[in-house]
Amino acid sequence: RVLFYAQQHGDEPAGKDALLYLVQRFLDHPERLPEEVELTLIPTLNPDGAVAGTRMNGRGADLNRDHLRLAQPETRTFYRVVRRVRPHLAVDGHEFSRDPESWTAKGWIRWPLITLDGMSHPLLPEAARALAQRRVAEAQPLMEAAGIPYTRYTVGGPPPDEELRPSTPEVDDGRNGVGSHGAVSFIIESGIRHHAQDPQADLGLRVEAYLRLFDHLLGDAPWRREVRQAAEAMRRRPLPPFLPVNAFWATTPGTSADVRVQDLTTGQSLSIPCADVMSTLVVKAHVPTPRAYAIAPEAAARFLPVLEGHGLAFTTLVGPQVLPAEACRLLRYEEPEDPDYHRHSDRTWVQRGPRQPLTLPAGTLVVPLDQPLALRVVQVLEPCLLYGLYSYADFRALVAPDGTLPVRRLF
Repeated sequence: RVLFYAQQHGDEPAGKDALLYLVQRFLDHPERLPEEVELTLIPTLNPDGAVAGTRMNGRGADLNRDHLRLAQPETRTFYRVVRRVRPHLAVDGHEFSRDPESWTAKGWIRWPLITLDGMSHPLLPEAARALAQRRVAEAQPLMEAAGIPYTRYTVGGPPPDEELRPSTPEVDDGRNGVGSHGAVSFIIESGIRHHAQDPQADLGLRVEAYLRLFDHLLGDAPWRREVRQAAEAMRRRPLPPFLPVNAFWATTPGTSADVRVQDLTTGQSLSIPCADVMSTLVVKAHVPTPRAYAIAPEAAARFLPVLEGHGLAFTTLVGPQVLPAEACRLLRYEEPEDPDYHRHSDRTWVQRGPRQPLTLPAGTLVVPLDQPLALRVVQVLEPCLLYGLYSYADFRALVAPDGTLPVRRLF
């Protein structure tokens, strides 16, 4: 089962156009769609933004940062589709800017026309993440033979002074969010020149590059068997005894890589040595895996639509119960970017309390981890995550005056 979706950002049309071409291809040549593939396509996840030509939806929200809260109707609908389809393979289509000012100030633009990356959250099984990265690497000779500039997708500034790294390992996006539902999940990002006289002048080239990557990811029968087996193994895998709550990209001492850029004046490709190309996922902190989470009654109304939107099982206490639990306190919230450690904004620093018997009053929501979507439960409710629900103001408003969070960890 395959899910291709695109245009979470309305001003990124190439993925949407490529999916519409893919529909037409299979209508004209149905024999080109393998019989064992069930293909679900969502060409435009953000119709408001597509009409307006804006990144955000009609409410001013970035849909690719709404895969935890599900505050927007588009993402709530999307996860209803994910839960119905239960894809083994998922691909999220985007575009990145090839000509940000930090690059053009050096006389360069980004070299690749299109990029690809796999899911990266550290709780996702290493074998599945490695399978995705293998497919990312296997695209290189195929795209090179077609004359299409291609690399693994990275974010960051121009070399050699700025770092380049894969996209966020957090779960508040489509790639890692759908991966958490048991799919081998990818992101495609084609490169658009926003400051060109006509930014869509090369749209046909970007769409052609997209179609080649779609073919690559659909692959042959042996590849599809590997994907299905990896996805089914993810769904059976129990949670580990410890949960990573703080992860980031890093590199090892003494290493460097050549970063290809395109010279604005000559159009030639240049290789720039850079020591800060990050590709190693590092976990800085773990917490013991609890048995369940308990949501305080006064916060239940705010959490209910999130639990239901993600399809998470829970029970409501009809009377008080005493259970071993940890209460957690929000120590601080850091909104600005961290220039020293290159961490993005909205970090929350949380302190665990002692494990002790706590009286949970009637109306408490108990969300167990012995359920099929246990991984998603952790990603949505774990209070110690550096980037979790309390990164958002409406959930920080639920924090008690002494910093106590409304979610307890139960053992």
